[in-house]
Amino acid sequence: MDNYSIDDIDYRILQYIIEDSRLTQKEIGEKIHMTGQAVGARIRRMRELEIIEGYTVRWNPQKLGQNIHAFITVFLSSNKVHPPFQKFAQEHVNVAELHRVSGEGCYWMRVYAKDQEELSTFLDLLLEFGNYRVNLGMGKLK
Repeated sequence: MDNYSIDDIDYRILQYIIEDSRLTQKEIGEKIHMTGQAVGARIRRMRELEIIEGYTVRWNPQKLGQNIHAFITVFLSSNKVHPPFQKFAQEHVNVAELHRVSGEGCYWMRVYAKDQEELSTFLDLLLEFGNYRVNLGMGKLK
């Protein structure tokens, strides 16, 4: 499964799903001139190949009172803290994304908080694993 490719039809199906995962297989089929059943078979294949890993929802954190959007670069204090840090980040409700990165820092996190106090409390918890750099989001452009 390491070497596989998708054809133009699979790519078009994928683009429709990325744009709106609520589309039915029949609706996608109508757009690309295929039956819903044929579209479903191609989607199943892409899931088996792990091209499609799952489905998600776009949401507006501010509507839920999460007004602070922070991008945090984490600098771990030692190699031994990687597993406990990963567990912490994966389980903490404020962490929306976690990426292991190369270059500056060890991890990149996207964090939402309702206010400065909640963000500060979260940052205090991070100090157990190392240091950090915070950049606050000023507005989403794309």
